[in-house]
Order: sequence, then structure tokens, then C-alpha cells
Amino acid sequence: MPALVITSRDNPRYKTLRKLVQDANSYRSLQRVWVEGDHLCDAALSRGWQPQELILAESNAEGLTRYAAHAQRAVLLPDRLFAELSALPSSRGVGMVFALPAAQGVDPDAPTVVLDRLQDAGNVGSILRSASAFGFRQVLAIKGTAALWAPKVVRAGMGAHFALALHELADEGLVQQLRVPLLATSSHQGDFVHARAWPWPCAWLMGHEGQGVSPALMAQAQAFARIAQPGGEESLNVAAAAAICLHASAVARTGD
Repeated sequence: MPALVITSRDNPRYKTLRKLVQDANSYRSLQRVWVEGDHLCDAALSRGWQPQELILAESNAEGLTRYAAHAQRAVLLPDRLFAELSALPSSRGVGMVFALPAAQGVDPDAPTVVLDRLQDAGNVGSILRSASAFGFRQVLAIKGTAALWAPKVVRAGMGAHFALALHELADEGLVQQLRVPLLATSSHQGDFVHARAWPWPCAWLMGHEGQGVSPALMAQAQAFARIAQPGGEESLNVAAAAAICLHASAVARTGD
């Protein structure tokens, strides 16, 4: 495949790329997703995703041999222009642009994680990574949650995005469509996570870093869980709490 060579930052195609990388919400208007680095590109390809564009730095000419057959077209950039796009010190000069997945209906019976207005991109990406690792298939992000396909969230997810059905800008009504038990963490009620078996499949509800789960969603929960903290800390980071809760479900599922 002959690569399109872009040498000017004023090139319209390059300007669109830069917007996609630097504006966390631009993927919604552009309907495209930016993925950078060998690990994430390989993760997407392994899940059957086909890139619209392969973006390479000139110094990574071997990337054409490795990836060009998977992409609809290839774009070659001088290293200085790729560096302006890159947020990774070791991306090795490779990125891909994928079509934003089309919206699909909620699966009411799928193991699910509900994100209630989580603000931090690192927390959101980490929870997606835990969700995928522990067998959850669907994520509902309540309106106000960090943009799921923002580059920072994609990087923190470490490839989990490509294994999950993601639903953004959800509301309480969408959560009500779930037929699996809705479980919520609480600091003052419910069983300790380690002290009982939790239902599978289920939906875990993870709340805003400062405000916690909204009262409207708490009212929908069928059970509540507390996390033992013998060290005396006031609370856990929401991503750490999610990993503990989702693992507890995975253990109940496998019987390990």
C-alpha cells in the first residue's frame, strides 16, 4: 500500500488528527477513535477491529510491513509532526484511527459495570480494564462520566475498550433496563465484599469520586457491599474499589 506523506502541520488531514488526539470529546463529532502505540494497536487488531488509517512516523518505516495490510490507508509523518500528536514517550511512532463503534441496545442480562459520573480519566480506564479482566461485557456510563473514548481513557484501559460494549451518556432509565441484580458499594451498609458470595451475572455501580453514587441510582440497588479497610483509611480510590468488587464477582462465578 503506498503511504500518503504529509509534511505540513497545516494539512487538513493532519489538523483533523491533531483535534482527535488533543480534544477529549472530538471523537463524538468526528465519529473516529485514536489509538496509539504497538500494544493498543495490536489489542484492537486481535479483536477484529479494522483501522481506517494507519499513522506512522518516518522513523518507523517497518510499521508499514507490520500493519499496512490491516488498514484502509496509511499516512506517513515526519517524526516532528508525529511527536506533536503523541502523548507517549515510547509509542514507537505508530497510531491508528478507527471508526467509532455504532450505538447498540443495552443487553439486559449481561454482566455490567455502571459508572456514575466518574471524572478522572485514569479511574475510568482502570475500571474498564478490570471489567474486561473479570468477565464483564458491558459498561454503562452515566452522563457526566469522563468520555470513554478520550485518548487518556483509552490509554488507561490498556486494550479493554475493544472487548467491551460501551454505552455513553446513559441515564437512570437505561440502568432500569438491566435484569441482573444491581449492586452498590457503601461505607455504612451491606455485607463485606469478602464475607459472602455475590450473584453472577450482576451489575456493579461505581460512583463519583467525591459525591459517590447518586440517590436515584442507590434507590435501584438490590444489595450493598462494604470493603473492609483495617488500615483505617477513610476510603479507597474508586478504581481500587471497583477492582475488589469485580474480582469478588469473578471468584463467585468460577468457584475459585
